[in-house]
Amino acid sequence: MRMERITRDYVQVWQNCLHTIADIVEPEVYETWFAPIVPVALEDKTLVLQLPSHLYYEKLEEHYVKVLKSVIRKELGSTGKLKYKILMERQGDPEKDKSIILPSHYRPAVSNPPTLAPIDVYNTSNKEIPDPFVLPGIKKRKIPSNLIDTLTFENYVEGDCNRLARSAGWAISQAPGQTSFNPLFIYSDVGLGKTHLANAIGIQTKINFPDKTVVYVSSDTFYQQYIEAIKNKNVPDFIWFYQSVDMLIIDDIQFISGGKSKTQEAFFHIFNSLHQKGKQIIITSDKSPVEISGFEPRLLNRFKWGLTADLQVPDLETRIAIINKKLENNGITFPKEVIDYLALCITSNTRELEGAMIAILAQASLNHKAITVELAKEMVDKYVKTNAKEISIEYIQKIICDYFKISTDAINAKTRKREIVQARQLSMYFARKYTKLPLSIIGAYCGNKDHATVLHACRTVNNLYETDKKMKLYVDDIDIKMKL
Repeated sequence: MRMERITRDYVQVWQNCLHTIADIVEPEVYETWFAPIVPVALEDKTLVLQLPSHLYYEKLEEHYVKVLKSVIRKELGSTGKLKYKILMERQGDPEKDKSIILPSHYRPAVSNPPTLAPIDVYNTSNKEIPDPFVLPGIKKRKIPSNLIDTLTFENYVEGDCNRLARSAGWAISQAPGQTSFNPLFIYSDVGLGKTHLANAIGIQTKINFPDKTVVYVSSDTFYQQYIEAIKNKNVPDFIWFYQSVDMLIIDDIQFISGGKSKTQEAFFHIFNSLHQKGKQIIITSDKSPVEISGFEPRLLNRFKWGLTADLQVPDLETRIAIINKKLENNGITFPKEVIDYLALCITSNTRELEGAMIAILAQASLNHKAITVELAKEMVDKYVKTNAKEISIEYIQKIICDYFKISTDAINAKTRKREIVQARQLSMYFARKYTKLPLSIIGAYCGNKDHATVLHACRTVNNLYETDKKMKLYVDDIDIKMKL
């Protein structure tokens, strides 16, 4: 009876939480992020919840921790806490962690997938300046960096879209404050990896120089800290604290623009002091220094002193590499065609890629479904804001090369091998059909051919389609894949 009552307690507590959550969030959000969660225990006033993956945990914490806080407080009181258990079916041991059964093909790529230490959702110490502001010469105090330990260079996928910023960041981590990249100003649209790269620089610096003080802070937190410093009449200590670090990483600097002139003045003095002492400054923003508004000119001018590097939308190959890296880090496997589908459909930013992966994982776990292109399409259409699918020569060549099992480099090679010539002609044919590019540009992408060669290739494919059963099969199959 005692065991029955405890079981009912934690199940009932979570059911009550879900009832409240359903009234707070949209139905799609509820189905994706909360329905797959399984309660497993109630230890004193700590509710233990089982999540499908570490990736799922990261996104839940990033976007919905406030919702969880409010419902846990409502059910368990102000001292209520929350712990997570990460579900990961262990390879070779199907008897473990069977509270949710994953599809049989859906197994981790590692034998000991990572699990999380208990997490207290009310721990907000990372938003506070370490207390007290230790005055110089009194004692040496270890200052927490607030870096996110999973955002490393190892997990950062390099491509043409980010190579300059990544290379500069790596150089900084080898000699912080001693390169010409000071400050390093990184800018991009949302979800393209600014925060990841900034954290990676800080983490690698700590690895190379354990005694250096590295502090990562969002500009919103910096602003709130400054307001608290004014209220407590310790602004000089606030400024001294930041002037004493070896590397300052300030994320999303745009949030202290506008009317926050006093905060900007404090940052101006911190910036000057750090730069004069050869300490490293890293700044991220959603706009370049020449486009950002609401800052004092003297501060904007300093943003341009070092290197300004932008992060572009990743190309197709980089998006595929990002998905594979995320899956590998979480001990998860997706079929290749699902990975390709996600990379081809979601082109705007990596956050949407991650959101789609998590939605697929959650639905597969909850409903015991195999992970297929059909499931991926359903989740993308339902939960992810997508752009129109990228129909480009790059996309066309990948579809064709995968179909014939050849490398994309082969199409551009100077060879007359029948299978290569055929793939090249099909690339030209579909490029003309699905893009509005001039024939000369299509030819340049397909082995540096001229427009006459492109016209000849298109006529050849059209003629063979009418007379050759094999060519008709090729064209029809590839056309279907093009529209997936």
